[in-house]
Amino acid sequence: MNSKDLIDNIRIFCLENENQDNKLKYQRFFKENIDLYGLTSPQMNEKAKQLVKQGNTSLETVLIAIPELLKGKYEEITIGLLLVNGFEKQYTKELFYEIETWFSYSIYNWAHADTLGMFILPKFFKFKFIDEADFKSWFSSEYKFQRRCIPVTLIKTLKTRTEFGTIFKLLEPLMSDPAREVHQGMGWFLRECWKKKPGETEKFLLKWKDKAPRLIIQYATEKMNVEQKLLFKKDK
Repeated sequence: MNSKDLIDNIRIFCLENENQDNKLKYQRFFKENIDLYGLTSPQMNEKAKQLVKQGNTSLETVLIAIPELLKGKYEEITIGLLLVNGFEKQYTKELFYEIETWFSYSIYNWAHADTLGMFILPKFFKFKFIDEADFKSWFSSEYKFQRRCIPVTLIKTLKTRTEFGTIFKLLEPLMSDPAREVHQGMGWFLRECWKKKPGETEKFLLKWKDKAPRLIIQYATEKMNVEQKLLFKKDK
């Protein structure tokens, strides 16, 4: 299957499964106006798995098709990302650099950013193609969802860390980020940190409780009890 056949295959599948009711239902999950077919997550996941398993598609073909898929409707983008995720054994560091370019013309919502951050980008750490230093330019990116990807990606690395001080220092610039979506990503990251190392995480949160956006603190302390949460209430 060449790249044109792959794109046509995905679009025909999306059109055949278009669902008007789901379009209205799913739009509520986004602040942005999303162009939808109305497919379900299981439908998209199963389609991507089928394309990978049938054996006549390669990562090279997917990457030729991906620029057009990433400019398409929500489901076309999702299936394209899921296909990339399915070929992890063919990853290279060059692919990481290619992914960096996708934010300039796509990845406009939290769902696609988190597909990258939760599934695709952590694999570059898994195969030791990158380390935290490779995210250096992402901190100053003009694209808020690229900045969000930093903490979301690093969640998967927490289980192998013996201490969190270094990663907290790295992520400090995002504690003052202007974008709500980044606040959510940082809060989520810190909540996962707290589950693993509550003492270190609480020390970091106390440092930032009066300076960081409240949404970060809210997400970070979500699993704490009432008494614990009071410790991170902003001083008046």
